[in-house]
Amino acid sequence: MEIKSSVFIKSSTTAKDCPSKELTEFAFIGRSNVGKSSLINMLTQNKKLAKISGTPGKTLLINHFLINNNWFLVDLPGYGYAKTSKKEKKKIENIIIDYFTNRPSITLTFVLIDIRLDPQKIDIEFMNWLHENNILFKIIFTKSDKLNKSEKESKAGNYIIEIINSIKISPDCIVSSSKDKIGRKEILNEIHDLN
Repeated sequence: MEIKSSVFIKSSTTAKDCPSKELTEFAFIGRSNVGKSSLINMLTQNKKLAKISGTPGKTLLINHFLINNNWFLVDLPGYGYAKTSKKEKKKIENIIIDYFTNRPSITLTFVLIDIRLDPQKIDIEFMNWLHENNILFKIIFTKSDKLNKSEKESKAGNYIIEIINSIKISPDCIVSSSKDKIGRKEILNEIHDLN
C-alpha cells in the first residue's frame, strides 16, 4: 500500500469528540520519547504531519489524520514521562482509557517500544490491559538504527520472551527505524491487509 494523501483532521480530548466519520482506525501509542511522531511522519512521508518535539510528553490529545481518504491514523498521547505531575499522568491515562473503551472503529493498535531498552513495567502493564480488554495490538520496535543486527535480534527476542513470561501472550512485532525507513513496508502492509 502506498500513502497518497495524509491530512490532519482534528485533535480531541475525549472519544466522543473524535471525528464522527466511521472509518477504520489504526492507533499509535507508546511511552513519551519513543519516536512516535517520527514514525508517523516516516510512514506518511510527510515530515510536517505529526509535530516532533524535543520535550517528551508533548502529545496530550487524540490526533486524527485521514489517510488516502480511506482510514484514520490516530496519534495518542505518550505515557510514562517521569517529569509529568501525578495529575497530568492521570489525565493522560483517562484520555487513553476513554479512547480505547469508547471507540469501536479501532482496527489495530501499534504499541511502540524503544528497542534499546529492557522491558518496562508500564509497557507490560499497558499491553496486558489491551489484551484483557480484547484490543488487538502489535509491537513496533523503534530506533533500531541505534543497534547492530545481532543486538536488534536479541533485544527484540528477549523482549517478547519477557512478555510471554509476564502476561502469557506472544504479540507480533515489527522492527523499525524512522531514520533508515526500516519497517515502513511491513507496517503499511499490515494496515492494508486489515483494511
